[in-house]
Amino acid sequence: MSRLERLEMKRVEPKHLKQFNELLRYVFQVTNKDLQRVGWEEREIALAKLPVLQEADVLGWFDEEKLISQLAVYPFQVNIFGQIFDMGGLTGVGTYPEFANMGLMKKLLKRALEDMRAKKQSISYLFPYSLPFYRRKGWEIISDKMTFEIRDFQLPHSKPVSGYVERLHTEHQDIRFVYKRFSIKKHAAMIRNELAWDEYWRWDLEELTAAVYYDKSPDPQGYLLYWISKDVLHIKDMVYLNQEARNGLWNFVSAHFSMVSRVVGNTFTDEPLAFWLDDGDIKETIAPYYMARIIDVEQFIAQYPFQKIGTETKITFQLEDPMADWNSGNFTLYVSESGEGKLWPSEGIPQASLDIQTLTTMLLSYKRPTYLAEIGRLQGDSDIIDRLENLIGRETPYFSDYF
Repeated sequence: MSRLERLEMKRVEPKHLKQFNELLRYVFQVTNKDLQRVGWEEREIALAKLPVLQEADVLGWFDEEKLISQLAVYPFQVNIFGQIFDMGGLTGVGTYPEFANMGLMKKLLKRALEDMRAKKQSISYLFPYSLPFYRRKGWEIISDKMTFEIRDFQLPHSKPVSGYVERLHTEHQDIRFVYKRFSIKKHAAMIRNELAWDEYWRWDLEELTAAVYYDKSPDPQGYLLYWISKDVLHIKDMVYLNQEARNGLWNFVSAHFSMVSRVVGNTFTDEPLAFWLDDGDIKETIAPYYMARIIDVEQFIAQYPFQKIGTETKITFQLEDPMADWNSGNFTLYVSESGEGKLWPSEGIPQASLDIQTLTTMLLSYKRPTYLAEIGRLQGDSDIIDRLENLIGRETPYFSDYF
């Protein structure tokens, strides 16, 4: 029997936890020493990813009883232009190097796509370790992460607000309350269930603190997650429901003027912080963050909220998908006056052509149809491009989670 014939694809179960963790740590080069450096105990390390095996769909290749390749799909939800979609969160992807270049991961991904389709998870998100690898498999960039560094003398001056900030534990219920209100308004954001919250906190330091802004009612309107180390205030995330909360939270940050020399942090929107600051001569960097791919284009279109433009629209297009045969071919898109979409296979002559990667980033409005046409990712005449521009909402995707 050859080496390949010995291999078997099957579900990875809680009894395989030790092997699952060992493969993850080998692939991502994370050691127990690394984890202990940020405060993890031995038992916590061993159990850290147990929820993955208990609540996610985990597939693996086994060489007899040894786990040698794996991936996991979390049952998540995201908000796309106000519509809640079931989303398959792909994570834990890895193969031992001695089993590389055997096509194992491609087969796991194909099976995962089939499983997500069956579960009506019409879109998938992932954090890419390799943009080219996942682009070849049909995923595309849909969000950015902006990092900034502000010197103490560049912190904004205090602005008048009617409320106040209170420092609280990160598990305080008001943090979840604010995020829930925020996420149902923010395009592309995670709708966090318990598993999503667990993943959001999983690798944080014990020193992480929350600062919650309350208006005069008092109702929570925003929060800041931060820690201070070696004269630097680190911002993990800042979420606010209105400008008053934003001002109040930055007043709190600026109150650390005498304690820190710098403030560094992350934002997940398309608004550069520099313009908002009095002294905008700060360091900001922007990088691709999360990728997504439509799993089943017919399912996705049936849920997708197109813009209401007052007239019916039909577009026939050719779609290519490198992994999912059901997404490849000619389709006709119909959008009603009220923005409801339907998609069906078509025999007509295509008016446009694109691949699943381009369709995903376009429908999530990370890149607009006009731009995608300019760079050759979307083919179609100007009338088709204009119609797509009118049909797709204009809102920058926001995603601050990590799994």
